[in-house]
Amino acid sequence: MSATTAAYEPTGRTLPSRARERARYDRETVHSILDQAYLCHLGFVRDGAPVVLPTLYGRVGETLYVHGSTGSRPLLAAGKADPGLPVCLTVTHVDGLVLARSAFHHSMNYRSVVVHGTAHQVTDAEERRIALDALVDQVVPGRSADSRPANARELAATAVIRLDLNEVSAKVRTGGPNDDPEDLGLPHWSGVVPVAPAYGTPVPAADLAPGIAVPDYISAL
Repeated sequence: MSATTAAYEPTGRTLPSRARERARYDRETVHSILDQAYLCHLGFVRDGAPVVLPTLYGRVGETLYVHGSTGSRPLLAAGKADPGLPVCLTVTHVDGLVLARSAFHHSMNYRSVVVHGTAHQVTDAEERRIALDALVDQVVPGRSADSRPANARELAATAVIRLDLNEVSAKVRTGGPNDDPEDLGLPHWSGVVPVAPAYGTPVPAADLAPGIAVPDYISAL
């Protein structure tokens, strides 16, 4: 699929079985959800059983990068050129708790992305550098330029896998509760409790040299 197209093509794995009106396939929505987070859940099969690992990721164009120890099983499996490691990667934002009058209609407002594909280990030195910078900047934009790059020993201990954004879908729920008409008169509070991430005041390291101020890109968080 061309990266210039406006939307990802739905597939059997990216069409939801319910609430299809919440599905989104446009790149703007997908990229926005991915770019506003840094934690993903990476699912794969190991020894015949499903495994899901929380991990950091970084996006560069139409590619997601995940890193880990060179000895980790999923990264070793992804290192095989053929066929690589089949994975499912998910990212979710919780935007609100939706409280209905009935227990059945309680829900959440959320934005999520699901990516299916085959992950491969990155071996090109320049691509690895770009990927590792992207992982750092995904967490705190601008940080990679304000920290020491990985040295040869650290690079040797770090594996990076790439997952191309080909089979992708987003799902979004907004709005209030969907109470049944017969429940509208019940004496129970109904509405939405907004949820948003919050950053606290930066705490300097105990051994930070005097005179080093908090960078603007951190204050901007």
